[in-house]
Amino acid sequence: MEVTLQFLESTKSLTYPNFEILLIDNGCLEDYSTTIASRFPKVIYFISKKNLGFAGANNLGMTKAKGDFFFIVNNDTEVTPNLLQHLISPFFENNKIGAVSPKIKYFDHPTVIQYAGFTKINRFTGRNTIIGFNEEDKGQHDVARNTSYAHGAAMLVKRAVIESTGLFYEGYFMYYEELDWSERMVKQGYEIYYQPLGVIYHKASFSIGKNSPLKTYYHTRNRILFMRRAYLPSQLIVFYLYYTLVVMPATVVRFVRKRAFSHIAPFFKGVIWNLYNRPTAIKQTTP
Repeated sequence: MEVTLQFLESTKSLTYPNFEILLIDNGCLEDYSTTIASRFPKVIYFISKKNLGFAGANNLGMTKAKGDFFFIVNNDTEVTPNLLQHLISPFFENNKIGAVSPKIKYFDHPTVIQYAGFTKINRFTGRNTIIGFNEEDKGQHDVARNTSYAHGAAMLVKRAVIESTGLFYEGYFMYYEELDWSERMVKQGYEIYYQPLGVIYHKASFSIGKNSPLKTYYHTRNRILFMRRAYLPSQLIVFYLYYTLVVMPATVVRFVRKRAFSHIAPFFKGVIWNLYNRPTAIKQTTP
């Protein structure tokens, strides 16, 4: 809870004049309503006894929110004062924009970039790149532009987009939700935008650990699930061959070399999950 309280404390610096804060306590083990009410009386606090995952918790928040825009933001972040002004301004300059993400930097290394946009996921390998990842910020990513995907740690979305596209797909539980959602927005004719004037600081992977077996499981499972939702089986042949012949053996070798043996079973569990679970498809991607 301390990380969440630090995030809420940072929101006191926000200078945008009209917003509400909804805090979703996901998989709540202890009721912190008294603490929240005493320190942050304007925060609207919701408890979910069941862990709904990233997608489910944010969907719950969006169904409760009243605004014309929804700022999806992780509790392990800290905001900057003019963040909301910078994120909302592109929507009024271009009505095709569906989601805007800020420049994301590391809280513990505030001059290092975590996110300055995403490249498109390759349909044959299921891989893409985070633009600016781990680069020293020297202004090289200070030009606002369209990008392929918003970042789930911090993304502003307008209500009208959700009414046409729907909420997060909850089948992921955690990881890949924002990529899936961005993909669906683009298919509806919207654009995803990167706004470097807005900056947020992220205490990355604080909640489950930077290299946890749980992270390995969901990254593996959901990489394949994303591809299955985006493409028809006939279009996935090259991806399946690449994953089987290249990714699987290379991943096992990497874990063995690093002596990360606890990650091997979750990796295969993530692969096997896709053999027994049928996803709901995204509207067909143009080949």
